[in-house]
Amino acid sequence: MLETSARLLHLLSLLQMRREWTGAALADRMTVTERTVRRDISKLRSLGYPISASPGIAGGYQLGSGAQLPPLLLDDDEALAVALGLAAVATGPVSGIGEASVRALAKLEQVLPGRLRPKFSALRQAVSVLGGSAATVDPQTLTALSGAIAEQRVVSFRYTAAGNAPGRRLVEPYKLVSTGRRWYLAAWDLERQDWRTFRMDRCQSIPAIRERFFPRPLPAKDMAAYVQDSITRFPYRYDVVLRLAAPIADLRDRIPPDAASLEADGPGHTILRGGWDSLDLPLMRLAALDIDFEILAPAEMRDRARAAAALLQRAADVQPSAEYGKAADSRD
Repeated sequence: MLETSARLLHLLSLLQMRREWTGAALADRMTVTERTVRRDISKLRSLGYPISASPGIAGGYQLGSGAQLPPLLLDDDEALAVALGLAAVATGPVSGIGEASVRALAKLEQVLPGRLRPKFSALRQAVSVLGGSAATVDPQTLTALSGAIAEQRVVSFRYTAAGNAPGRRLVEPYKLVSTGRRWYLAAWDLERQDWRTFRMDRCQSIPAIRERFFPRPLPAKDMAAYVQDSITRFPYRYDVVLRLAAPIADLRDRIPPDAASLEADGPGHTILRGGWDSLDLPLMRLAALDIDFEILAPAEMRDRARAAAALLQRAADVQPSAEYGKAADSRD
């Protein structure tokens, strides 16, 4: 009886790992016969687990959604990762999720094995998350898009682009990317017939799931890097490229990923690429970094840097006039 119970738990764990399993693959992983797999599937169904089966060579078993959430089987590292994740998302950029994460964390802490409690307590005390100016997103928006990406389905939603009136978008979703402060969606816009990146905090409705689509060739192998380029470089007037005299590890915490992209250039230098509508703003931010840098592009940025340096030099060389001191004294 104990062996059967352990086998059922193993089978349930495998079904939670992957979307679909063939009977032969399950039998091989569990080192049992396919007949035993079928019998164990029937036992799980009798316990209330919604397991669907599709016939044929390409068919298999799939754990579906039911009236109740089945217990999740987590190993030690997975349980700690989930607990720390729940503690972190309470201050994350997903609106309305903080209270739910606290409730889920309380439930998880109740069932954590005794051997994990000291480790989790130490990790939780050692880790702090500071709330920032993150743009919040409805969690239903993210879950709807995540499901549509997995099932390759077209979605429609109301969206307000910067400086434009609200409108409805019809897109094929491919990738959700978080920068820590915002969520973005990389998608093929069916009306504009082009790739677009959407800020999810500007989504005005829960995406409606539509028909399936056949995946088209992606614009880049690394879609996360593609999204970063699209939000930091392409929408702007100037495409700025700099070489900073600092290793990339020292810059990652000082330059957010939605401001510019960073690429290591040897052990002590970093290439920065970013987009700006004005060349004055990046010059001010670079001065605040207090790091030597070279301007690789655009050429007009070097001219602007010379003009700004001359202006600052003149301001530094001018001595305060005597009249200023007298005026200050008269106000006392």
